[in-house]
Amino acid sequence: QAPIKATCEDMSCKTGFPEDVHSAVVSRSVHGGQPLLNVRFQSCDGNKKIHFGSSEPEDFRVGEDGVVYAERSFQLSAEPTEFIVSAQDKETQEEWQMRVKLTPEPAFPGASEKDQKKIEDIIFPWQQYKHSSPLKRQKRDWVIPPINLPENSRGPFPQELVRIRSDRDKSLSLRYSVTGPGADQPPTGIFIINPISGQLSVTKPLDREQIASFHLRAHAVDVNGNQVENPIDIVINVIDMNDNRPEFLHQVWNGTVPEGSKPGTYVMTVTAIDADDPNAQNGMLRYRILSQTPSSPSPNMFTINNETGDIITVAAGLDREKVQQYTLIIQATDMEGNPTYGLSNTAAAVITVTDVNDNPPEFTAMTFYGEVPENRVDVIVANLTVTDKDQPHTPAWNAMYRMTGGDPTGRFTILTDPNSNDGLVTVVKPIDFETNRMFVLTVAAENQVPLAKGIQHPPQSTATVSITVIDVNESPYFVPNPKLVRQEEGLLAGSMLTTFTAQDPDRYMQQTSLRYSKLSDPANWLKIDPVSGQITTTAVLDRESIYVQNNIYNATFLASDNGIPPMSGTGTLQIHLLDINDNAPQVNPKEATTCETLQPNAINITAVDPDIDPNAGPFAFELPDTPASIKRNWTIVRISGDHAQLSLRIRFLEAGIYDVPIVITDSGNPHASSTSVLKVKVCQCDINGDCTDVDRIVGAGLGTGAIIAILLCIIILLILVLMFVVWMKRRDKERQAKQLLIDPEDDVRDNILKYDEEGGGEEDQ
Repeated sequence: QAPIKATCEDMSCKTGFPEDVHSAVVSRSVHGGQPLLNVRFQSCDGNKKIHFGSSEPEDFRVGEDGVVYAERSFQLSAEPTEFIVSAQDKETQEEWQMRVKLTPEPAFPGASEKDQKKIEDIIFPWQQYKHSSPLKRQKRDWVIPPINLPENSRGPFPQELVRIRSDRDKSLSLRYSVTGPGADQPPTGIFIINPISGQLSVTKPLDREQIASFHLRAHAVDVNGNQVENPIDIVINVIDMNDNRPEFLHQVWNGTVPEGSKPGTYVMTVTAIDADDPNAQNGMLRYRILSQTPSSPSPNMFTINNETGDIITVAAGLDREKVQQYTLIIQATDMEGNPTYGLSNTAAAVITVTDVNDNPPEFTAMTFYGEVPENRVDVIVANLTVTDKDQPHTPAWNAMYRMTGGDPTGRFTILTDPNSNDGLVTVVKPIDFETNRMFVLTVAAENQVPLAKGIQHPPQSTATVSITVIDVNESPYFVPNPKLVRQEEGLLAGSMLTTFTAQDPDRYMQQTSLRYSKLSDPANWLKIDPVSGQITTTAVLDRESIYVQNNIYNATFLASDNGIPPMSGTGTLQIHLLDINDNAPQVNPKEATTCETLQPNAINITAVDPDIDPNAGPFAFELPDTPASIKRNWTIVRISGDHAQLSLRIRFLEAGIYDVPIVITDSGNPHASSTSVLKVKVCQCDINGDCTDVDRIVGAGLGTGAIIAILLCIIILLILVLMFVVWMKRRDKERQAKQLLIDPEDDVRDNILKYDEEGGGEEDQ
């Protein structure tokens, strides 16, 4: 700490250094960033912006607050070291200079008193202002340079810093005090002042990393507590010492770099922090690589930016297949990397060499063999194995296979096993042994990602696959299937219908002829010869059968061989039955209702014929000649090809039920006709044409069968009633018999006879 002296003399203010030569005593060993002394510059105009400079910038630096720092570490010689400190007004460019002389501390204990550090005095100053009137003394604010105090001082404590006094202490008895954080505010008790002498002292070592500066205020009062001087501000800066090692944010740093990277490729950044002042050398860090493991192919594969901590490659030859990981020991040193005075710390940087596709897949053999039974699909016929030096289960290792020849019809595909990376040759379309007995495929293997630039596929990336087709017993097949035969219905049983035969695709197998059997014949109309396949009828073919759908009757037959194992095939025979006029038309509906009067009394009827055109409509409707009452009472008129109207010919017909025969003839060749009976209920009608005596007509029109059924029901009901009555009488008789055998309980007790014989006491009761 260089002496700093603030005095007040009765003279006018003068801007500049207070002295031409400033002498200071410092330690012989000077470290970079170490504060050496504080130069005092007096500015009469408080608004001036002063810039300080040094004539030896490589050795000394002057801060904006006037503190002189050592720019580097060195030893002072026995002779005083001199340099010039300059101050320049930034606005007017006016410049002032002062010569500084540094003297090393004595190396022996008996140093003279004059060489020992003196305690400075801080005096409440006054300034004179000259006006038109005589000189007038005015008090001004006191601005003093900050006090610089190194951290971690060893004492002894309390250590005296400055003495504060007022120039009025000659005439008055004054008391001094300080306030602020570090004095009477937390943390309290760091700074104390002698109230009588004004001696300001520090009581313990300071730590810049906890509190970098203290702002105190000094007070001067008389014995009555009256303020004598305005308070003055005292700033105490804690000067940083190199007492903290650099600390890496992580002890292990992880980074990656692709193999084959060119020199200068960025890898990662490591970072360390230092709790010391980052603006001083104590907190300025430098990085370097201490070691690299392994040292192959070069011991200096990486370098680090000593200021930023960026790690980059400096040599070529990164090959993941040879070295997959590097471990670097990184050192961070403060004092700008000074190995003598700087503090250091280390961390590990683990660099993983990532894979690129610089190794193509190579087949383990030039030819692969496989076999497959004919007509089999979704079966693996061959395993293609490859080797790839790239990292397993990555796009640079995963193989993809493609066929370049030998499979024009696309009967094979090659899938990749995700675990083994093998190529699985799979059949996707049936293969016929009689057509192709062998396939020779040409396949190529490549990775999911393209090869690295400059890498070519070797011949080992292609191979040949020889696949043999195995002959198996195949199922016979009918030709054609289904087979359609057109035949008129009504063909009699025992007639030859057609011949339905199958073929055996196995031309190279020794086996007997095929055998035929019937598999499905819903109407049981057909049979097939087991040797020749000739189909004959066993019943009359009927187009109107329920088993015929859309004029087609379907039957299924089976052809079997005697191969190993036996095989069979099915064929469907479709018989298209042509209609003949074998069904007469019928009337529909079978019952109708009409009024007993002439108007309104028309009944609409329809002719129904199971046959189809031309053996169906249009139909002819007529009434028979007998009995004569039919044509006398009724008349029929055709209204369309399938419909006619029946109506009363007479004005009135008594209500009742009448059977009206109707002769219907179709248009077939020859014609087919039938007489259908229409049951007509004639009834009395209201004005709307609705019957009003339907119940009477129905009762009157009951037939013999209906009457017999009603009588049977009545007889059964009477028998049931009679049986119920008999059962009730029998039940009453049984109840009366039980009452004669068993009387009520009181009557039984009354019938007990009393004898004058003594019994055995309580046992007889």
